[in-house]
Amino acid sequence: MKRRQFIAASATAICLPSVVRAEKSSVLRFMSEEDIPVLDPHWFPGPPMRINAFAVFDTLYGMNVDTEVSPQMVEGATTENDGRRWTLTLRPGLTFHDGQPVLARDCAVSIQRWGTTGRNALGQALWAATDEIAAPDDRTIVFRLKKPFPLLLQTLGTATGPLPVIMPERLAKPPYEPFTPVKELIGSGPYRFKADERVPGERTVYERFSGYRPRESGSPDWTSGPKVVHFERVEWTILSDSSTAAAALETGEQDWWGHVDMDLVQLLRSKEGIKVAPLNPFGQLRSMRLNHLQPPFNNPAIRRALLEIVNQQDFVSSIVGDDPTLGRSGVGCFPPASPMATDVGLEILTRPRDMDRARQDIVAADYKGERVVLIVNAASPEDRRCLEVGADLMRKVGLNVDSELMDTSAWFQRLLKKDPVDHGGWSCVITWWEGNDVLNPGIHPWLRGNGVASRGAGWPTSARLEELRNAWLSAPDLSTEKRIAADIQAQALRDVTFIPLGLTYSQTAYRSDLAGVVTGFPPVFWSVRRV
Repeated sequence: MKRRQFIAASATAICLPSVVRAEKSSVLRFMSEEDIPVLDPHWFPGPPMRINAFAVFDTLYGMNVDTEVSPQMVEGATTENDGRRWTLTLRPGLTFHDGQPVLARDCAVSIQRWGTTGRNALGQALWAATDEIAAPDDRTIVFRLKKPFPLLLQTLGTATGPLPVIMPERLAKPPYEPFTPVKELIGSGPYRFKADERVPGERTVYERFSGYRPRESGSPDWTSGPKVVHFERVEWTILSDSSTAAAALETGEQDWWGHVDMDLVQLLRSKEGIKVAPLNPFGQLRSMRLNHLQPPFNNPAIRRALLEIVNQQDFVSSIVGDDPTLGRSGVGCFPPASPMATDVGLEILTRPRDMDRARQDIVAADYKGERVVLIVNAASPEDRRCLEVGADLMRKVGLNVDSELMDTSAWFQRLLKKDPVDHGGWSCVITWWEGNDVLNPGIHPWLRGNGVASRGAGWPTSARLEELRNAWLSAPDLSTEKRIAADIQAQALRDVTFIPLGLTYSQTAYRSDLAGVVTGFPPVFWSVRRV
């Protein structure tokens, strides 16, 4: 029996253990395949961390699905001195979960912490351009910049992780090095984090914050507009087995599956009482990141040899099968729906593969049989399938591959290691980015060339890539941005900062008695209601 047939046949037969249930109308039951490895919202960009962050915290600006930003915690903003001074005014009456008012100094210190820790690419750029961020009174935040930074408001409203969320000054204040994760999750968002009900690896619980004040105008659109809560509690369950998750949704034990296993999309579409919808209009960019610090991928010739034999369709098909609506190949550094999407340099990914030549190139590059440690987050079924394709490809050209699956927390910790593979390091990671995380060079985490100074994994060094990125950040208009983005893609493929593996369109699924599910990633819990 084929794997897809087996899962389809078994999914309806598996039920969750009975649990103590609160009143159905007051509890939203959400599930995902992976837990939150780090609760601190400023630390890591992974999807679970962002779902958690948007539930508990709020941001100065929000973003709609067209990536336009609008005030969220902020009432309004002005700029002067040729764009070198920005003044933001907070809405009145904002309150933290501990009952304390949200003050401008909380916001100033939170943004300083977020920018200083430096894991958001656009946040890095803003902080580098900032001379001072101050709070002259309780509702006024002032940015004094070294140079104009036209993307300031877009940066403060980014949905790319880590998020620029606001926390109390007592939690966000320095020192920031070494980074110490916060021990309390105190935000001003629509839900409180229930630390007393948190069971790592199993569940996270939130309760509605009665002191939250939604914006009075606008309409809900991803992370912008009024965040109106209709459930008293959200119970987030971790279910790593996809067939169990599908059965839980079908029987009504769970209300919402955030990220559906692609193998089960067709099955769930056929089920009465379940709605399946695209998770993110920008899709997910599947990617292979090579470690530029360690052999063998510190050798550019070996990186290029590998790039030239990647067939994106092999990776996409391993995830979506033969459904053309769920994935596509021929994709570069930016998702096709991005204004920055370009085919410049893509011939290296679309021309016929020559495996014999790749083997010869790797030998000629003086490959000495160094072990290639390929790591993947075991919580992602799609990444596990890409791992099989990637490991097989590397072995075919003579690389000594050792693939490793690990849980989310271990995988995250491993990614931060710069050590050789024999001392706990890694050579290659196969993963993915939500399309809205890689829409342009300003936010794209893997289009940096700042080497070991980077807070991200892989640590490529490319002075030309950094020069182009800085030029993009200062571009005066869209046509200039597009031209520079094309140059950036060509340079990134030349340096092989990462290898694009194609695009997939992940789906979310929920019971049909839910309404108000907001399009975009990460999934958010406001606006959702039962009908």
